[in-house]
Amino acid sequence: MPFTDNRRFKAHPRIVVGAKDMYYISDDGREILDGTAGLWCVNAGHCRPKIVEAVRQQVGQLDYAPPFRMGHPGAFELSERLIRFFPGGFDHVFFGNSGSEAVESALKIAIAYHRVRGEASRTRLIGRERGYHGVGFGGISVGGIGPVRKAFGSLLPGVDHLPHTHNLEQNAFSRGQPQWGAHLADELERLVQLHDASTIAAVIVEPVAGSTGVLIPPVGYLERLRGICDRHGILLIFDEVITAFGRLGASSATEYFGVVPDMITIAKGLTNATVPMGAVLTRPGIYEAFMNAAPENAIELAHGYTYSGHPLACAAALATLEVYEEEGLFAHAQELSTYWEESVQGLKGLPHVIDIRNLGLVAGIELESIPGKVGERATQCLIQCFERGLMIRVTGDIIALSPPLIIRPEHIDRMMEILSTVLQKVD
Repeated sequence: MPFTDNRRFKAHPRIVVGAKDMYYISDDGREILDGTAGLWCVNAGHCRPKIVEAVRQQVGQLDYAPPFRMGHPGAFELSERLIRFFPGGFDHVFFGNSGSEAVESALKIAIAYHRVRGEASRTRLIGRERGYHGVGFGGISVGGIGPVRKAFGSLLPGVDHLPHTHNLEQNAFSRGQPQWGAHLADELERLVQLHDASTIAAVIVEPVAGSTGVLIPPVGYLERLRGICDRHGILLIFDEVITAFGRLGASSATEYFGVVPDMITIAKGLTNATVPMGAVLTRPGIYEAFMNAAPENAIELAHGYTYSGHPLACAAALATLEVYEEEGLFAHAQELSTYWEESVQGLKGLPHVIDIRNLGLVAGIELESIPGKVGERATQCLIQCFERGLMIRVTGDIIALSPPLIIRPEHIDRMMEILSTVLQKVD
């Protein structure tokens, strides 16, 4: 099983057999409040009728269309819809099947973009410590989570990393963006001096680092990264697999922070996780560089997937976007963000809690680790929360919360009640 302690799981499995709106149904018939939107992805809630029906109709009309030298209307309709949906002037979309594939696509596009423009020396990629960019070799190479990387050898060459921004001494229990840490973006200038800008293709960061335990960018940090990339001709990629589609109360972190990268990667909430899908959005000039450089009738970008722009995924995505807009879910998330913040920060002072971080409808609760057993305390919280009817996610000794955007105050109250009880009981 993926990212699972298989032996412990098989000894005491946690099985879900159904889902609706804010709840999963366990195999013993209990309602489990979804505190994580599945895996940061079921933003509109579970089994929404409009999305279910769109997929049902599509599978009966066109179940598959080959994406190589062929097309179908849904992929083009969705592309146009996404370009209108996200601010920032993005003008082209490349489809894959997951966040991992979106990242691999963006990294390859970045390197190839410089090559077709006559700057083939720009092959180096810059990630960030504690970053998570999926499980492809490109993604784990630019990623910076040790346990995700260590089993797979030397990974890609020509990769370096910025320092992460997490600092308990300076930023513990910050509400929203911490004030300390913008200067850490200046480390990119040091890497430019070390490697020379002529060798660097792209910088990739999560605007809000999710899988590592919810690290919020310091005030001014993303703006500094954008400025440094501009000065040195380096592409900036935002991995918005988690932050896109309302998690921060906006269409994307790009919109929320007002910092526009050259590419964004999206997945998860794109289809409400009903059908796997990922995508890369690019700003003007990137697509044109490939079109202008290739010989006539040549394939301009030798990259793609069997299931790129799959008809079922496109149908699910189009319906999902309608649900977001018709129900005003991003505005709802923004309106609830203050209640969410007060509720989550109310856990301060409970046993073992050493930090709480929040922004929009996402939060990280960091626990003091048991000496020699990093991750065990949070894992016990996960197990006990599930037994009490709440699904959470943990990474190391950090509890991550990211509920569906349809959440209401009473759901938040119940989540905090269960968490408070469990935190007072775990050793």
